[in-house]
Amino acid sequence: MSDAVGTVQAAGKEVAASSWLGSLARLGLVARGVNYVLVGVLAVQIGTDAPGKEADRQGALRTVAGQPGGGVIVWAIAVGFAGLTLWRLVEVLYGRPGPDGGKATKRLTSLARAIVYGVVCGSIIAFVTGSGGDRSSDEQSKDFTARAMGHTGGRWLVLLVGIGVVVGGVVMVVNAVRRRFLKNLRLGKMSESSRVLVETFGAVGRSARGVVVGAVGVFLVAAAAAYDPRKAKGLDDTLRQTASGPLGPWPLYAIALGLVAFGVSSVCEARWRDVHPEPKTSR
Repeated sequence: MSDAVGTVQAAGKEVAASSWLGSLARLGLVARGVNYVLVGVLAVQIGTDAPGKEADRQGALRTVAGQPGGGVIVWAIAVGFAGLTLWRLVEVLYGRPGPDGGKATKRLTSLARAIVYGVVCGSIIAFVTGSGGDRSSDEQSKDFTARAMGHTGGRWLVLLVGIGVVVGGVVMVVNAVRRRFLKNLRLGKMSESSRVLVETFGAVGRSARGVVVGAVGVFLVAAAAAYDPRKAKGLDDTLRQTASGPLGPWPLYAIALGLVAFGVSSVCEARWRDVHPEPKTSR
């Protein structure tokens, strides 16, 4: 039995350190970057009142699919998110890169991200195969809220989810300001100019993403407080609310540029991120 367990562990370690898994993870980071760049561009269209698609993942997919060869690109994005899912699952089993990558909190965070990426991958596949996945983030958010509130205690569940999303957004902003994302990058392989670029785009982009995530959470909390699923909003409607505020479209433009910056930062991660766990965290 011990020999069989040892064989499985050895095979798992080999997969965790394999070049093909690293390539899948990097493809996923590029796919994530493309998604955010497109969402940022679509958000600008909201501010200029130009006709366009929803400023969310579904809108980005429709934009790509409408171009020559777009179907192939959408499939590549799906494969990329599948790669991100597998990469995070490997981190759950063998830990993240770094001396403390094997901590339980790190593994749980990787598990949560694997679930999110897996859901995203599934929705993209559903979109490209025509079996669903074409509903906007607003529709999905309202549907989730309505379904949850239809059950006993569902209102409190929505409230807790909303609070959790708000906290997650705040953590994203704090980590961006503290430049915590830099510890995952191979800084020694960057030139000074590259490091400045990556650090700037990473801090700005992650802050913008955190603000948007937090805002989505606020709308969920508002929906729970009012016991009204219609108050829940997805990414697209959250951005539209920003554009209709007292300051006009300028906050939206700032967020849109930030989302583009995060997309660029994600592509940079594809080149410089350390995607393999430390050998000593593998058990």
